[in-house]
Amino acid sequence: MDNKGLLFIPDISGFTRFINETEIEHSRYIIQELLEILINANRLGLEISEIEGDAILFYKFGAPPAMDELYEQVQEMFYAFHRHLMNYDRSKYCQCMACKRAIDLTLKVVTHYGEFAGYNVKNFNKLIGKDVIVAHQLLKNDIEQHEYWLVTKNLTPGEPPADPAKRIQWMRQSKQTETGAIDFHYALLSQLKNDIPPEPSPQLQLTGYTKMLSFTREYETDIITLFHGSGDFNYRHRWQEGVQKVEEVDHLLPRIGMRCRIVKDNGESMIYSSSYHYHPEHIEFSETNEQDNTVTYYTLEKVDEQRSRLTINMYVKKTLLGPLLFQLHQKRKLETMYNKSLDNLGALLKEIHLPALNQ
Repeated sequence: MDNKGLLFIPDISGFTRFINETEIEHSRYIIQELLEILINANRLGLEISEIEGDAILFYKFGAPPAMDELYEQVQEMFYAFHRHLMNYDRSKYCQCMACKRAIDLTLKVVTHYGEFAGYNVKNFNKLIGKDVIVAHQLLKNDIEQHEYWLVTKNLTPGEPPADPAKRIQWMRQSKQTETGAIDFHYALLSQLKNDIPPEPSPQLQLTGYTKMLSFTREYETDIITLFHGSGDFNYRHRWQEGVQKVEEVDHLLPRIGMRCRIVKDNGESMIYSSSYHYHPEHIEFSETNEQDNTVTYYTLEKVDEQRSRLTINMYVKKTLLGPLLFQLHQKRKLETMYNKSLDNLGALLKEIHLPALNQ
């Protein structure tokens, strides 16, 4: 029994096509976030042997968990995986093909029970054994659908127990290998996505704010290039006066809710993305300062194929003295700063050359 245990492999389907056809950098970040989501959804105390690109090899020595426990674990990972993709699809800033196609990624889970052993390579516990090979062989099979839970007969010698809620139905199949046929049952999972309630996108309410500043400038560039130049924090220090650098705090890819630390000549401030709306001819996004609750609202409009308009509005919270103090102490300085910044942005936009896929 010491050498027997559970092998549990969640595999993100579509990963190879994803990185071959789309932007590799954003694909890498998306998959990284999804793998972390799956690891955080581990409720059975499974150990990780290795991360294999688009899959995670989990294992646990000892007697196999009950089927209902395994189903709850599969369900937990499936829900977490698709909830994350749905939330990202609603809140993403980027419109590259990698980010737009992320919602189409799928998840399958292969579970097998057998004999294997571990050996250490530095900080990693690698697995070896015939049953490890069997589990990996089952990742390639003739199941046409891309979202399912596969269970070998080592875990369920007879028929798998029926799901009382009738959300999944078991089917039988086998895979031919050089050493013989591997029999297994599988159940489709895609219908479980119907159980995930939609989460409303955060909406910025400006009713409690007063608009204090407004700037508008037109640029000889398309709206997507303007969006990258003005909205991508990696460029912010290149055009916004007084900004030395921007450090992302919690997200690898830009979306509503992302937080960043702005390092300025006169100190630091924390901001977060408070709203976003995308249309090919009209883009809006906003940033809220956590310290003073000021809101900077960006509106981008397509004038024609190679000309776009940017409007930046600044709002302050309606308080007894807030707008007055802003007018006395900050308004003139910020007017000078933003006019200079918008000049800088014009120079920066001439240096940004996006691949055709982003257009």
